[in-house]
Order: sequence, then structure tokens, then C-alpha cells
Amino acid sequence: MTTAGSPAPILDRMRRPLRDLRISLTDRCNFRCRYCMPREVFGPGYAFMPTASLLTLAEIERLARLFASLGVDKIRLTGGEPLLRQGIETLVGRVRGIAGIDDIALTTNGFLLTPARATALRRAGLSRVTVSLDALDDPTFMAMNDARVPVSRILGAIDAAAGAGLAPVKINTVVKRGVNEHAIVELASYFRQTGHIVRYIEYMDVGNTNGWRLEDVVGAQEILERIDAVYPLEAAGGDRPGEVARRYRYRDGGGEIGIIASVTQPFCATCTRARLSADGRFYMCLFASEGLDLRTPLRAGADDAALLEILGAAWRGRRDRYSLERTARTDMPQARPKVEMSAIGG
Repeated sequence: MTTAGSPAPILDRMRRPLRDLRISLTDRCNFRCRYCMPREVFGPGYAFMPTASLLTLAEIERLARLFASLGVDKIRLTGGEPLLRQGIETLVGRVRGIAGIDDIALTTNGFLLTPARATALRRAGLSRVTVSLDALDDPTFMAMNDARVPVSRILGAIDAAAGAGLAPVKINTVVKRGVNEHAIVELASYFRQTGHIVRYIEYMDVGNTNGWRLEDVVGAQEILERIDAVYPLEAAGGDRPGEVARRYRYRDGGGEIGIIASVTQPFCATCTRARLSADGRFYMCLFASEGLDLRTPLRAGADDAALLEILGAAWRGRRDRYSLERTARTDMPQARPKVEMSAIGG
């Protein structure tokens, strides 16, 4: 619903509004997770974006203001690993000052999220943090992050976020069959009663380098059944429009979990998300092949009206629904190239 003083929603061809913007601050990361940046591809010789091609903090702020005028009210800062970007606290403060932006979140692998950093981000205006953690045992977690980072480092980051008031902390867990499905119940058990929310994510065919196979996917129903067998669950309801996670709460009051089922239960019909890459490309789907170049007109001196026209025309023409099409055609993942997740965030 549009309230007094808020912009009228801009709708795409499926009548989906633009509400959520994910801004990638860098395509670099200090992890080499197998489902995102496998080391054999993203090795020492990989050509990351040069610094000059990255949007400046001022350019990001300007685009965020324009997106807010089109109806965006939630911004998530991502990467790569966003905490590698210098000046992120300054950017958070600038975005916090944009009229219409109600929520500013951050997705991080947690390695650089110290108590001092978490406190600085909170003071700058950050609302919440999502931390990636795929298992609770070091052998599995290290095999997945491929950076020899122990679980204790990430648990410390979660404590730091909570201590700084960046709550509730969400924990993102990508589940891959034969690798970490044993962690499903372990994570539920560990984070029950803490106020933190584990969100289990079906292994997705994002990009072209992670070797995705349908048989490696642990579906949402199986995840739900595994947890429910030990800790009975019920649907939580009350989802925010455009929210991708299906929420469930423990019947004994121990908190809640979320399941993001892009593969087995596509949510394209209600997707309100757009993505801005670190070099200024506007993507309207996580599985897009190409992004619309905003950096060139931005640096060529385009005024706000011209940029708004570009953004509005692109969203009004949006018809992306990759996950729904993939479900109907299981051969699709190999049918066309897709942008890598490290370039536009998860």
C-alpha cells in the first residue's frame, strides 16, 4: 500500500513493484566458497574489477536516492565480501539519510566483523546483519569456504553483531547434498533459543562456475522434515511482501527458521528485488545474463531525470522469472550464461 508522501509503486510486466535493492560494493572476497567462487576459477590470475571501474561512494549514494524515489525502501549491502570495501561505514551513514529507506542490512562472511566494526556499523545506521555459516564442524566448514577459516571465527562475528544491536542476526546456510546436509539439524539445535534465525538456502545454479547439478540440491521439504522430526515446527506467517524465505517457528517457542527454496518452490511471481553491481550495472534477476550499464551515463553527466527514465523503463520492461522457467525446463541451467554471484551478491 502506498502511504502519504511515499512514491507510487513502479511495476514490471508481471505487476511486481520495485522494493528491494542489493548493492554490491566489490567483487572480491577473502573466501573461496565452492558454490560461489571456486578457487580453480577465482585464483591468483583472475581479473577482478579494477578500482577505477567501481562506483564511488557518492555515486552509490546518488543511485540509491534515485531507486528510493522509485519505491525502494530496503537496501542490502553485499559483495563479494562488502567489508573489504573501504568507507563502508561512511556509505551506511549516507544511505541512512535517504528519505524512504527504512531498512539497511549487510550480508557478510563474518571474517572481518569484529566487535569494533559491528559497533561502528550500528552507529552509522546499519539495521541488521546476515552472516554466512554452512556448518558447525571445522572440517565441513573449511572444505566449503576453502580458506581455512574455522567456525569459531564466524561464531565470534555473530556474537559481535548481536552485541552491537544488529539483531536479529540471520545465518545463511547453503545446503548441498553429500557435503553438509548433516548440519541442518545441528545448526537448528545450536541457534534455538538465541534469537538468531537460521535460513537454509537450496543450492542454486547461480553463475556458470560452481558445477551445479539438480541432484546436489537438498529440497525445502526435506530440510523442513529433518528439523521438524527433532524440533516440531509450524508456519510462522506474517511475511513481508517480496520476502523470499518461508518462515517457520518452533512449536515450543524456541524461535524460528527460514527456508529459501528458489529451486523447488520458485518465488519469481512476487520478486521485488533488483541488484546493482560494484561497477554500476543494474540487474533485475539473480540469474540474469546481462546488466544495464548505469556507470556510463552517470559519469557522462546525466541528470537525475535522465537516470530515472533509464531505471523506470528498464523495470517496466522486466519480465524475468528464471526460477519458474528452470523448474519447467531442467535443461535450462546450461542453456545460457549467467552473471556470477560474486559480482552481484546472493
